[in-house]
Amino acid sequence: MSPSIPLMLLPHGKGLPLPRYQSPAAAGADLYAAIDAAITLAPLARASIPTGVCMALPEGLEAQLRPRSGWALRHGITLLNSPGTIDADYRGEIQVLLINLGEAAVTIERGARIAQLVIAPVCQARFEPCDKLDASRRGSTGFGSTGL
Repeated sequence: MSPSIPLMLLPHGKGLPLPRYQSPAAAGADLYAAIDAAITLAPLARASIPTGVCMALPEGLEAQLRPRSGWALRHGITLLNSPGTIDADYRGEIQVLLINLGEAAVTIERGARIAQLVIAPVCQARFEPCDKLDASRRGSTGFGSTGL
């Protein structure tokens, strides 16, 4: 399935690539920093980085924002709300909430690939109140209950 997704490029995004898949089998398309001046993230600092892109997702789809693995491994840069969710009815600019979990400051330049955008199907459930749930082997055991 290759849905067509209308994208609107904002003035501060001019000259930057549209979201782009870097390989034929890539699940995520790279998003680019649409900033005028470099931003330096100190350790534990966070920032909302604009991408200069708005989109109109078809109903039944969502977009997920995910970290880029190279930045995470080399510098400790990740997304604060990973994965970030963009709903089909949102029409504003895509912003990426980066956080520096590394030990050194990291500078983000205009055009840097800052996150991946994954398009995924959505299913909305009907939540039905009940007095008792069916039993399961796991029951109500939680964190770590299935082993390490």
